[in-house]
Formats: sequence, C-alpha cells, structure tokens
Amino acid sequence: MRSLKISVASHVFVAKLEIERAPKTCAAFASLLPFRNQTIHSRWSGEAVWVPLGDYQFGVDFENHTRHPSRGDILLYPGGHSETELLFAYGSSSFASKMGALAGNHFLTIVEGREQLADMGNLVLWKGAQPILFEALD
Repeated sequence: MRSLKISVASHVFVAKLEIERAPKTCAAFASLLPFRNQTIHSRWSGEAVWVPLGDYQFGVDFENHTRHPSRGDILLYPGGHSETELLFAYGSSSFASKMGALAGNHFLTIVEGREQLADMGNLVLWKGAQPILFEALD
C-alpha cells in the first residue's frame, strides 16, 4: 500500500504514504485502517485540523518530524508533552499545543484534492467537528 483515500465530510483527498521517510509511522497507522474519527479545528497550530487521540500509543518514536508542515502534510504526534494526535495542515501552520511547540512525524502528503484543502479547513472552522475516514487505496 502506497496511498490512502481520506474523506472529511464531502471532501475527498488522496495521500501518499511517506514510507521511505517515516516507515515505522506509516506501518503503525496502516495497521489501523480503515481509521474513523472526528476532526476539529486546531487551537494553536494555525490553518490546520487535528484528530485528538488522547493516550493512544502508536509505539513509534520521532521520524521525519517537523514543526512546520506544508499545506497538505499530515503529521502524527506520538505523544509525550501533549496528547497523541494527527495534524492535517490545510494552509500556513506551525505545530503547537498548550504546552508549546511540538514536532510531529510527517507520514502522509496530499497528492490529489489539494484544491479542496481551504474549503475543508473552513468547513471544520465554521461548522465544527467533522467525520474523517482514512482508507487504503492500493
């Protein structure tokens, strides 16, 4: 598997797994597919939505981690200073929490549907939590 389909409400994206750069994170996340949850708008990270995962442990350390995801990057924060979470950047973003700056593992990159990113982010910002579904494509 090299790609995932990600649906947020009526918005559909295709993302490439960053297997070469974040192999352990990709494998850990792929083992949970299909993965359903809710996404809410970030509070400290700028133009991004996030999926809070509480104390869930993926069993991975930092790999291919960044504080500054690009538009269309999806990060996994494996826990530590803040709760475990996914961060999905739809615009300008600097990953942070109430504890301060964070770095997350960049393990997915949107390759199709980028033109929908701003609309998806604004939907979550103005309409509240939305369902998110990650599914294997190939």
